[in-house]
Parts: sequence; structure tokens; C-alpha cells
Amino acid sequence: MQTVVELPDAEVEALDRLAQKENISRSVLIERAVHDFLQKSDKQKRAEAFGLWGNRIVDGLDFQQKVRDEW
Repeated sequence: MQTVVELPDAEVEALDRLAQKENISRSVLIERAVHDFLQKSDKQKRAEAFGLWGNRIVDGLDFQQKVRDEW
């Protein structure tokens, strides 16, 4: 998919320098950056959710029954 993104000239120039250094196109550099950002974001969400109930003293079976009783 193609998209249009507005970036300040200084950032475009920095992207061009990095792309040249890595011997890749600016497009590939941006694709990789977006991919890495999304992976990092997903990992962060999982890390935040992991252990969410860890500080609660709840019996798992009692909780399940309570939720089912609400149906």
C-alpha cells in the first residue's frame, strides 16, 4: 500500500542519510521503522497486561462461577 506522509525537511534529510548509510531505499527504511514500532508497541501492550491480576487475591474457580452467574 502506498501512503503520503508529511515530514519536515530535516527529518527527510536524516532519513536519506541513514538510508544511504544502510544502502537501502528511504521507502525500505520507513517500512522497517514502522514494522519495528508496531512490534515494540505490541510487546509493550502484552507486558502491561501480563500479571494484571497478580496483586489481587482471587480464587480462579470462584471468579469463573461469579462471571457465569451473571449470564
